[in-house]
Amino acid sequence: MTREPYPVRAAGLPERITIHEVGPRDGLQNESVIVPVEVKAEFIARLAAAGHRVIEATSFVHPKWVPQLADASQLLESMERVPGVRYPVLVPNDRGLDRALEHGVEEIAVFASATETFAARNLNRTLESQFEMFEPVIARALAHGLRVRAYVSMCFGDPWEGPTPIGQVVSVGRRLLDLGCFELSLGDTVGVGTPGHVAALIEAFGGPAGLAVHFHDTYGQALANTLAALREGVTVVDASTGGIGGCPYAESATGNLATEDLVWMLHGLGVETGLDLASLVETSTWLAARLGRPSPSRVVQALGGTPPAGPADRATTPAPGQGTTADNVKE
Repeated sequence: MTREPYPVRAAGLPERITIHEVGPRDGLQNESVIVPVEVKAEFIARLAAAGHRVIEATSFVHPKWVPQLADASQLLESMERVPGVRYPVLVPNDRGLDRALEHGVEEIAVFASATETFAARNLNRTLESQFEMFEPVIARALAHGLRVRAYVSMCFGDPWEGPTPIGQVVSVGRRLLDLGCFELSLGDTVGVGTPGHVAALIEAFGGPAGLAVHFHDTYGQALANTLAALREGVTVVDASTGGIGGCPYAESATGNLATEDLVWMLHGLGVETGLDLASLVETSTWLAARLGRPSPSRVVQALGGTPPAGPADRATTPAPGQGTTADNVKE
């Protein structure tokens, strides 16, 4: 069994990229079971040991709407923080920022929508009024010396509205960057993007400066779209170890781009990631046993296999219902 790809350096690609690991937050928030906090802490520790330098740890969204992350405070108090590793957390509003500051968080992320319908369903706001919610959060976070990242969802298409106009995405994204966000993650929330669309969107922003990409693999396009973004000069890619996750507020969204699949492709292209593929596969196999289901990552399936979880290994507490999507950010 081949354990690593044969590296052939491809022209026109960055020499090194940063993988923004979202598994502990965006991955676990969409699981049907509540994962114990000690498992989450070990998951994060394993990711750092595998070489990750950016690990999105959790979210301060109200636990009524994302019960899988209700233990955010407990997790931040218990997990080991490795020097040189960034541990951003997602915050939806001022109360979420209060909690982040209480725990000494140094980096946060806010999330916006590129479409009216998703803004209404996910944020209970209009496309315009959503800024009233996170403008003060960004300003206060910056005043406290925090770095602020911004996510924009539905950048390529919306299940209710269809394809998202490129100019609309640029308008929302530019506004977030102008508010002081150091990085803007362009999210293909339902996985409908294609490489040409990716290139056109990045070009519409005037180039890759300040941009990251976040692809879901609903239509099998995540790796192709990532390669298109890299060819445009993007050097930050979001991914989830084991390919876990999705979006609980968009039913057509399947799992995130699997970190292992991304690393296999990048190492084959001669692009450095700083990550140890074998450690990632081992971590995904370990986590899959605790989730009670196989990893959807093709690389994990090829290299690691996923043994069925035993009763003692499963996280067995059923998650409560998600409630209405429109109110998920309320505190």
